[in-house]
Amino acid sequence: MKKRWVVLGAVVVVGAATAAYFLKPVTGPARDLSLAGDVTRGQYAMRLGGCVACHTNADEGSAELAGGAGLVTQFGTFVPPNITSDPNVGIGNWTVEQFSAAMSDGMGPQGHLYPAFPYENYTLMSDQEIVDLYAALMATEPVTTPAAESQIPFPFNVRLLMAGWKNLFFSPHRFEPEAGRDEIYNRGKYLATGPAHCIACHTPRNALGALEWNQAFAGSPGGTGGKAPALTREALVEAGYDVETLAQTLQDGFTPGFDVLGGPMGEVIADGTSFWTPEDRTAVATYLLAE
Repeated sequence: MKKRWVVLGAVVVVGAATAAYFLKPVTGPARDLSLAGDVTRGQYAMRLGGCVACHTNADEGSAELAGGAGLVTQFGTFVPPNITSDPNVGIGNWTVEQFSAAMSDGMGPQGHLYPAFPYENYTLMSDQEIVDLYAALMATEPVTTPAAESQIPFPFNVRLLMAGWKNLFFSPHRFEPEAGRDEIYNRGKYLATGPAHCIACHTPRNALGALEWNQAFAGSPGGTGGKAPALTREALVEAGYDVETLAQTLQDGFTPGFDVLGGPMGEVIADGTSFWTPEDRTAVATYLLAE
């Protein structure tokens, strides 16, 4: 009998320790949110981050930022929400602190956010960009129509599970330039791995939906990140790209083979990269094609 109690006690201790580990908060460095936000800069950050393309369902004729098309994954269908300034169905009643927590740590007012929202990438953004983006979203025209509901089956609809996922796979931090590389390369790396989150779609994910960072830009066969081609230097060169042509494709969607990119990438170009400065398109192309 005593042995059974010892075993039971050990199980309880191990269980409690495991729960404490998987449920502990995952947060990054504190941000300075007292900075003055600039709407114009924030509107550009909105285009860098793909907010318009993701949170607008153009096929259904929805208003800009009023909710996007569902992202179908093995864990369910995730519908990007209304992020206009409407206080009821949008994010108009969010504080800048709540917005920062969502972007930086994947924690929304409703609890843990699913990594279908790329906070793994947005966490790299600077404090100034976060407050600028917040200012721009608060300045949007409020849309009172709610986005469609996500369809997430049990047990994946239990947001608390995301606490464990974060402890396994998420390390919030800010971007640090790569030593020995020039400013253009590092700007491109920041955009591709940060706000533009190219890496989120063009990298395979494991069985739990986490990015395989050691296979960055190797392409995604489908699943959580959707199907997307490789963006490694080798794949891009084989497809006929150099820095100039890749930057041009990010502007107009025309490929070296005289095709026009459509589907999700077409939306990314139409609502995102075509609005970028030539310097930013060149920076991403420079980073992706770097040796």
